[in-house]
Amino acid sequence: MREQLLAAEKVKAIDWREDALYLLDQRALPRQESWLACGTAAAVAEAIAGMVVRGAQAIGVSAAYGVVLAARARHAQGGDWRAALEADFAVLAAARPTAANLCWALNRMRERLQRLKSGEDPLRALEAEAAAIHLSDREANLTMAQLGAELIRKHQGNLQTVLTHGNAGALATGGFGTALGVIRAAHLEGMVEHVYADETRPWLQGSRLTAWELLHENIPVSVIADSAAAHMMRTKGITWVIVGADRIAANGDVAGKIGTYQLAVAAMHHAVRFMVVAPSSSIDMDTDSGDDILLEERDVRELLDLGGQPLAAEAGAFNPVFDITPADLIDAIVTEKGIVERPDTARLAQLMSRKHLH
Repeated sequence: MREQLLAAEKVKAIDWREDALYLLDQRALPRQESWLACGTAAAVAEAIAGMVVRGAQAIGVSAAYGVVLAARARHAQGGDWRAALEADFAVLAAARPTAANLCWALNRMRERLQRLKSGEDPLRALEAEAAAIHLSDREANLTMAQLGAELIRKHQGNLQTVLTHGNAGALATGGFGTALGVIRAAHLEGMVEHVYADETRPWLQGSRLTAWELLHENIPVSVIADSAAAHMMRTKGITWVIVGADRIAANGDVAGKIGTYQLAVAAMHHAVRFMVVAPSSSIDMDTDSGDDILLEERDVRELLDLGGQPLAAEAGAFNPVFDITPADLIDAIVTEKGIVERPDTARLAQLMSRKHLH
């Protein structure tokens, strides 16, 4: 199965080469594939905030490379470059506040800096750490894809019709994808017949990005309006909703793309199973519940305009980009450490205590 998944890797969003970070500009997809070169930490932070790169894991990987760029610049300036580097950590951390992976990756880079040995090349060490974060995310994606496919087989092994929301594929990660990784793996094993992708307003990650990725994989996909999801569950035989996550609280509450919560409510009503796929780096055991997660809001023009053109009446607007799905609406959380069915505080604590997958 692993070999099949590796052979199916066709899309990537992040490339580190020639001492710079190259990001596939996701604002331009699917019309064109263009890459943006980032040579400074400020440029990386701007790319994250501006949605050039998005998805919790991709943001974390990009920020790690941003630290490498910052360290090179600060080291070249001389003086107490490590102290000066803290300003760059702060700029990167502020770029997107909800995703747990951003702070996780920055903390890992800071810890590596603190572990430097006498005579060790700090720039080489930080670059190696960023590359390791990138590689570990790719490996985690592959593991989650296999586990999620096994879960589908366990509960309903025949041909499935699934629904997904937002974009939790290769574009959102450093590798194969989380929710889309599971869908890809299940499709390779002949278990997914059709995918419905919510358009995911206002950034249209579903219609622009998820549909684009699935078409690359020759997986049958239909785009639907966000408001059509409950109707599709009632009439189209959908058996699974499979989504990613940006942060998971200690009790299993999930912060995800706005609209995820209402999907979970509709899935519960229609007896459709609800799977969240995210790496353990998205689980924040220091946050007790979803009530404690800071949810990002963005410029209302993203909601009122489309492609830079006014779309709506000039009314007041509110543009939250994440919501909280309570743990009791979730059938399973799939991570690279294992699967937690019917998640709660005790089960997540047990999962996070594992060093390796059992």
